[in-house]
Amino acid sequence: MKVYIDGEFVDKQDAKISVFDHGLLYGDGIFEGIRVYKNCVYRLDEHLERLEYSAKSILMDLPLSREEMSEVVCESCRVNGISDGYVRLVVTRGEGNLGLSPDSCLKPSVISIADKISLYPEEYYTQGLSIITVPTRRMGPAALNPGIKSLNYLNNIMAKMEAAQRGALEAIMLNDQGFIAECTGDNLFIVHKGILYTPDIANGALRGITRQAVIDLARERDLELKECDLTRYEVWNADECFLTGTAAELIPVVALDERKIGDGKPGPVTKQLHSAFHDEVSTRGAML
Repeated sequence: MKVYIDGEFVDKQDAKISVFDHGLLYGDGIFEGIRVYKNCVYRLDEHLERLEYSAKSILMDLPLSREEMSEVVCESCRVNGISDGYVRLVVTRGEGNLGLSPDSCLKPSVISIADKISLYPEEYYTQGLSIITVPTRRMGPAALNPGIKSLNYLNNIMAKMEAAQRGALEAIMLNDQGFIAECTGDNLFIVHKGILYTPDIANGALRGITRQAVIDLARERDLELKECDLTRYEVWNADECFLTGTAAELIPVVALDERKIGDGKPGPVTKQLHSAFHDEVSTRGAML
């Protein structure tokens, strides 16, 4: 494997950054996870736009233009022979001193890793996930706005470990008001009486690229959709539930906190949107 670091591709074992990089010392940086399907980098422009918004929000000047960043991602796939896979694009604050201030960091570092990925075993896409709610809360906008896809993922990691301790692969994270924000790495949707619902961004949900893809696909099919406050009560009593994410794609949920959702099987709206999503992925994005 070849990893892109600041203008050159190096072997995996030689891919290194300074121990004084503030991305390592303080989690001071941003990233995007991007999927590749059949030589198409899915919704690359949307990912790069979100990266730019994250950079602006943390007062970071990206060292590459959007066009240059796009070429880095595409070339990472070409160099590694990735026609179906995943790209992790990372921008750290760069090398500095041991102080918190980024003033000593002269230039951000850009890292691009292209590889294969499989988040969930295939049977969960046909049979559905059983998930739980964990005590760790989602970061609120008054602390660190969840719209910033930063390298600070410790609360999500803690939630993921709490899920694993209880035998679950994924978990819902609530915000401080008790409303559903998202899962540890995915956005959440439910279907109730034919209407799609998903947590409002203000509740702590990331503006997921796959989330938006599903919203677009639902509207194209005249499915009613509402972004609103959701509690666990609405999920327990939903007819269907599914999660969305770049790595997870669209995966059904059949139980939450040991309460069966609907009839305990992936529902028709979930299946319809899953099929529509896969029809789109190799046609919308940057071709390699």
